[in-house]
Order: sequence, then C-alpha cells, then structure tokens
Amino acid sequence: MNQKTLKIIFLSYLSVVFIGAILLMLPFNHLGPLTFMDALFTSTSATCVTGLIVTSTSENFTFLGQFIILALIQIGGVGYMSIVTLFFLFMRKNLNIHEKTMAKESLNYSSNLDIQHFLKKVFLFILFIETIGSLILALRFYQDMPFLDALWQGIFHAVSAFNNAGFSLFTDSLMSYNNDYASLITISLLIILGGLGYLVLVELHYKFLQKKYMLSVHTKITLVGTLFLVIAGTLLFLAIEWDNEKIFTLMPLYQKILNSFFLSVNFRTAGFNSIDLSQLSDASLFCSTIFMMIGGGAGSTAGGIKITTIAVLIIATIHTIKISNQEPHAFKRTITTEIINRSSAIILVASFITISATVILTETQHSNFMATLFEVISAFCTVGVSVGNSDILSLSQTFDSFGKSIIILLMLIGRMGIFAFGFLLIGKEKTKHIHYPTGRILL
Repeated sequence: MNQKTLKIIFLSYLSVVFIGAILLMLPFNHLGPLTFMDALFTSTSATCVTGLIVTSTSENFTFLGQFIILALIQIGGVGYMSIVTLFFLFMRKNLNIHEKTMAKESLNYSSNLDIQHFLKKVFLFILFIETIGSLILALRFYQDMPFLDALWQGIFHAVSAFNNAGFSLFTDSLMSYNNDYASLITISLLIILGGLGYLVLVELHYKFLQKKYMLSVHTKITLVGTLFLVIAGTLLFLAIEWDNEKIFTLMPLYQKILNSFFLSVNFRTAGFNSIDLSQLSDASLFCSTIFMMIGGGAGSTAGGIKITTIAVLIIATIHTIKISNQEPHAFKRTITTEIINRSSAIILVASFITISATVILTETQHSNFMATLFEVISAFCTVGVSVGNSDILSLSQTFDSFGKSIIILLMLIGRMGIFAFGFLLIGKEKTKHIHYPTGRILL
C-alpha cells in the first residue's frame, strides 16, 4: 500500500464530491431553494454510494440534477481512478506501474491477475448487469407509468441498486412496491451482485468457463458469508417483527417473507426500504446495526468492515479458544497473522469512530440515541437506511451544519476504507531492526 497513491485517490474523491455539489447548485439542476451544505451532503452520499438524503431526489432535482446524482453514484461505485484508467485503456495507452497501482488501490484489488484485463472484464460485467436490471425494472414500472418515465426509473434504480447506493426516485423509496416480487427481487439481486465484489464476479465467470478453475479463499468466504447473512437476516427480522401491528401483522405470509428478505439484503449494503423503518422495534434496529457494520464483500460497491474481516476474526477466535497447535485456516488455506491483526484493527477503529460520532451527535443534535446510532453506522458503513425525519427524508435532515458535516466525514471515511484512511493519516512506520524481549501480559 502506497501512501502517495492513497492521497491521490482520496483527493480525487473529494474533487468529485465538490464538483458534484457545485453542479447540483446550478439553478437548472434543482427545484426550489438548495443550500450548499445540502448539495454537498447529497453529492457525498451519491459519490460514497450511501443513499442518505436531506432533500428529495425526485421532488427537488430536475432531470439533469437526477442524472448528475446517477453519474456520481456510478463514479463512486466503480472508483474514479478505475474510470480514468479505463479511459486510458480505450485510448490504447499502456499503463505504467504507478497507474496500475492506483487502479488496484481504487478497487481494493490484490490478485495476481493482470489489472488491465481485469478492469475490462469489470466494466463489461457492470454494463451487462445494469442493462439487464434496467430492462426488467423498466418493463415492471411501465405497468404504472408512461414508457419514457418507466425507462428512466428502471435505469436509475438498477444503477443505484448495483452500486449499493439506495437512491430512489420514488418519494417513499419502494414502499409502494412492498408486495411486488418482480421489483423487490430484481433490486435485491442487483444489490447482492454489486456487494459480492468485482474479484468474486470475475472468478465466478472463470469458474463458469473452466470447471477446473479454483476459486480463491476470498471468493469462497464471501459467497458463504453472503448466503448465511441473507438467510439469517431474513429469519431474524421475520421472527422479531412477526407481530408488529404497524408493519407485518396485516401482511400475508409471502409478503412478510419478501419484505424480511428485502430488509436483510438492504441492511447490509443499500439504502432502499419497502417498509417504514421508523416503525421497527429497537431489537430490529440494534440487530440491523450489526448487519450494517459487517457489510458486503471487499472490493465491492458495498460498505461496512466487510464479510472477510469478520470471518477472519471468527475463525481466529475459535482457533484461539480451542488452543489448537495449528495456524488458523479456512478452506485448507492458512490465515496469516498479518491479516488477523489487520482485521482486529479495523473492527477496533470502526467501533471507536461510530461510538464517538454517536455520542457527539446525540449531545449536539439532541437526538434519540438508538436512532442516532442507526444513522451513524448507516453513514459510516455507506448503507443509507434511516429511521427518517418523520417524513420522507433521513434523520440527518434534522441536523444542523455541524451534524451534517460529521455524517459527511463518516461517509467519506467509510467509502475510503478504515485501514486505507488510517494509513493515509498515520503513514507507514520505518523499518526497525530492533527486537524487544517478550513481555508477560495477563488477559
């Protein structure tokens, strides 16, 4: 990991955010008054593929404004440096080592596969998946609105879903479609595919073409972890909210299962909602913060500390408790001490940041603690769900400029990555050829 490269990537994200905010401030891109803070918040939320909104996307932005938000989502999901790299590739320019390094860091890519070949595959996958998703959703929405409106809605929601952004052009997100299999399942599949990570998608493609191709441990852990979390979340939310009169009581069984599944998918990665989240019990809200903190796959459009991080710590913990004479391993592959230490650091720093931000916002914004914790983790893990401001916007809309600035910072840190952001601030320690005696510490 190169600190100079990370600085370039971080500054590029900041540049995109500020350019996006300035464009949204132009009078022909928004309707009614729009403060620069709200424009900056919207631009950050889109670029960091979060989905928290302080102004209605459908009611307060023109078609051009919505298009800018969609472009920011796509840039944020793929990565600014990756798009620049692809431009160089289309111009038939061979990448130098520095450019390849920036592309790898932007995608959190560590495989030995050629980055140029990998990027071309990634963009083909993005184009294919988003096109198919757009067509399916457009055909569904065409039943409720004119064709051109349905096409735009389909494109916007497909791109937003695959990039795990959670922005919607419906004022109630997807609550009007909470009994519709076609739209909710399509959007859920797009979110899951985007949350797996580009490396996983490429390896699955190789596996499909060559049956003997060996999937990496990263891909296996991500696939198993995703399947487990989706099923566990569905059953958990179904059990907790089964008798909730404000949500599930009047729904038939199929609708309860459908919306529990949609909750499970969105709580980890995206900000869509098919029910009023403010009516969820505190038990569901607390459990959802755990799912949000875990997030999706590394190198994906999803946020959180990532499935592989939590999996590594669980494996290492079980190994430690068992006092095994073997090194921690998964799928017959050893997990190095460096990876375990890095995972521990990520969780510790993430916990510190979210707790500190929650306390600060609760005290300065005089907001409910559980709702604030939910909002903070949603922003930090770039999920985008919110209990709301008692209307259609997020809880962040009730915050003052200081509170919104805290949420903006959380989204930027979450999108950059905890380890990358920490390394960017602290830097790498110089190599020292000193070995201290082992100290005895009681635990």
